[in-house]
Amino acid sequence: MKKQYESPLSSRYASSFMLELFSADTRYQTWRKLWVALAKAEKQLGLPITEEQIAQMEAQIENIDYDCVAKREKEVRHDVMAHVYAFGQVAPKAAGIIHLGATSCYVTDNADLILYRDGLRYLRNELLGVIANLSDFAEKYKDMPTLGYTHYQPAQLVTVGKRATLWIQDFVSDLEELDFALEQIKFLGCRGTTGTEASFLDLFEGDTAKIDEMNRLLCETFGFASCFDVCGQTYPRKVDSRILNALSSIAQSCYRMANDIRLLQHDRQIEEPFEKHQIGSSAMAYKRNPMRCERICSLARYLMADATNAHMTAAVQWLERTLDDSANRRISLPEGFLCADAILRLAQNVTDGIHVNEKIVAKTVQEYLPFIATENLMMEGVKRGGDRQELHEIIRTCSMAATARMKEGESCDLMERLAEEPAFALSKEELQQVLAPELYIGRSAEQVELFLQKIRPLLVDCKREKTEIDL
Repeated sequence: MKKQYESPLSSRYASSFMLELFSADTRYQTWRKLWVALAKAEKQLGLPITEEQIAQMEAQIENIDYDCVAKREKEVRHDVMAHVYAFGQVAPKAAGIIHLGATSCYVTDNADLILYRDGLRYLRNELLGVIANLSDFAEKYKDMPTLGYTHYQPAQLVTVGKRATLWIQDFVSDLEELDFALEQIKFLGCRGTTGTEASFLDLFEGDTAKIDEMNRLLCETFGFASCFDVCGQTYPRKVDSRILNALSSIAQSCYRMANDIRLLQHDRQIEEPFEKHQIGSSAMAYKRNPMRCERICSLARYLMADATNAHMTAAVQWLERTLDDSANRRISLPEGFLCADAILRLAQNVTDGIHVNEKIVAKTVQEYLPFIATENLMMEGVKRGGDRQELHEIIRTCSMAATARMKEGESCDLMERLAEEPAFALSKEELQQVLAPELYIGRSAEQVELFLQKIRPLLVDCKREKTEIDL
């Protein structure tokens, strides 16, 4: 029986990669790798640390006795020192040099930066997968006319593919923001209790070059180009804000796309994937609900709200350090990553299987095309000697009458009404000739082609895998 709370992000939504990335094993093994790297750097720079000590530490990176950690933390009320103790228990020859010169944030903050960087890289590929799926979709439907909407009211025609480029453009913007967040992540390094490196001045007997070399070696070991120029005890919490802003931005774009699909599925124009045995409702067996897109919107609201945690935390950091960030960050950052992962997995699944009901799309276009064509008809009437203002009033009057008829459930008879107006000097057959949808999509197909050509280089390294959603 499951008697303890379990986050739905873990049990239902996030990928195995993201769950492992933010697992206890990954986090605390990263702490141990950081202690090993520090010891190696200190030995290389002349401190009395032996190869045997380092070898024993390396051999025990994965051997974490969580019961020992929990017991020790209960005694000392300090999680890092509990892990230092547990590490020393399994690597006794190195117990005296573990964490030498460091403060807790050496392992906690540097490990977080490593996890966040790796998480962003993973999400980047997931985001590229969504962009790639939508690019294929836009290419396929670049010249299929569809009714456009402004204020969710019928407007001029666009194409199915052109509308998809609006979604893609948002996602490309998110990619730029994510890349910026990745580029700006630096390493904290080992900087001491208030960021002054005072403990290492003592250890290295005032040799500042050795301190700089130590931090360079640490950066190199974990794949970072450099450390932050200055810091207090922690890395700047603006980093967290920037990361969650990028994740929130992805959520916003996914919400927008999913909401559009929900609206269009209501009109039966397009549909999200629907499995062979999927049940839409426990009572209404005929239902075909857009549950994936609804879930995207639901999770996106959570992530957008979650981002505000980082804003507030960054704003209230006191001087060199305060601990009121810790409990919040333990929740808000991992949950933000897991939520973004869940949203993008859903978005990949949806965009890989969007179904266009082409006959419904065409029927909807034909229903409103007479109204859309009226400006062209007015111009043609003027060419034949009509008065522009008089023709405008005729169109307005006939359109209102045709709309009233449609509201009674009847078909649109606007063309028939206009054909009966002598001022137009156009027969019904001549009026029908201007009702070709492709005449009213403007440069939609060209815009799709030019846009896809521009973004195609982004997709060169995209690794796409079919994303199955189990629940």
